[in-house]
Amino acid sequence: MSIGAFSLSLTVKDLQASKEFYEKLGFSALGGDEENGWLILKNEDCVIGLFQGMFEKNMLTFNPGWNSNAEEVNLFKDVRELQEELKAKGIKFITEADTSTEGPAHFVIEDPDGNPILVDQHR
Repeated sequence: MSIGAFSLSLTVKDLQASKEFYEKLGFSALGGDEENGWLILKNEDCVIGLFQGMFEKNMLTFNPGWNSNAEEVNLFKDVRELQEELKAKGIKFITEADTSTEGPAHFVIEDPDGNPILVDQHR
């Protein structure tokens, strides 16, 4: 099962300070909206998102329909289909994608240790 491009979404106290720190580690901006409190940074194959005031905890994030450069992948499994497959396997959901819609949607699950996992489809 492929659930999309992986990144780590970090909750940050100060977006600018975090951006400057990760730039010193070799990361550069891939996308985002600083005015609205978020940035996506990349260093080779490693992608992290910095989010100020948006989430309570750091999260593992997967993006169906994207590769690690935030480029569209034409063949991918829709987030709603992934949701149904995971439900059939007994995974419990924190939030669910609306199955009556198409296009962008997301769901959140937690691993056995309480780490949130966001599956966020942008198209």
